Amino acid sequence: MRVRFRYCVRCGARLVSRDDHGRPRPTCPSCGHVHYRNPAPAAGILLRGEAGILLVRRRYAPAVGAWCIPAGFMEYGESPERCAVRELREETGLAARITGLFGVYAGFDDPRVRAVLILYTAERTGGRLRPSDDAIDARFWALGRLPRRIAFAAHRRALEELRNGGGAAPRRRQAPKSA
Repeated sequence: MRVRFRYCVRCGARLVSRDDHGRPRPTCPSCGHVHYRNPAPAAGILLRGEAGILLVRRRYAPAVGAWCIPAGFMEYGESPERCAVRELREETGLAARITGLFGVYAGFDDPRVRAVLILYTAERTGGRLRPSDDAIDARFWALGRLPRRIAFAAHRRALEELRNGGGAAPRRRQAPKSA
């Protein structure tokens, strides 16, 4: 389902494949524009509650009915942090304040686009849990009893790291020992 560009977005000429630093890339023979197939940035929030970690059930393809971390693609001009908070609110009705960076993941299994997923930890600041937008369900899951069907490999990796106490969340540093 990925869109393959056949014509230049700048001048409309038919693209040809040319070598660009050892990689074949769609290039315009008229104006020289190189069409890079860059990944799309996405962001989400790992929100913990008393019952566990918040997941949403997908309404739309890909992976209809599978569970995932509340996340989505960034809008033009939007920061990753604002994107993560917006997606959480849109999909779950909850408001949150970001408390740290959990991790950054490459997403290769979405047929629409390759993604770079930035996940944050956050604390809930308000709202009422109610699925909407892209989600047909939203609930907290115990880390030891997650649903079997998680939509994306990057989400599975992040949840596994969370279960094992990993992630890039801030940790207290021990002071260096004096000599």
